[in-house]
Amino acid sequence: MNTDDYLDLGDDLEITKTTRRASGGGTWVSGRIAGYRFEALVFPEHALNPEWELGDSRISKLWLSRIANKETSFNWDRGIDIPAASKKAQAVVDFLAAGLAEHIYGK
Repeated sequence: MNTDDYLDLGDDLEITKTTRRASGGGTWVSGRIAGYRFEALVFPEHALNPEWELGDSRISKLWLSRIANKETSFNWDRGIDIPAASKKAQAVVDFLAAGLAEHIYGK
């Protein structure tokens, strides 16, 4: 993979919906980025059990689907269910994990 391929990743990030959960905290975030749709459950603080969180992201659930064919390209639900289907899908997951919580909560 050429790192230049993903230098502009995130330029087209579009958050289409945010819904704060009534119980249990967290915010459901829906959006689009780089030809994918995603839904994520994001929290303002880290998980009590680090294994429930995607890396150090404050994301406990992340679903990623290619818009072109509607196939699930990645799924994390307090653990990996479906690994990234491609290098591009993994780059999108890494991008979201690196900054989605900060974008939503401003910290």
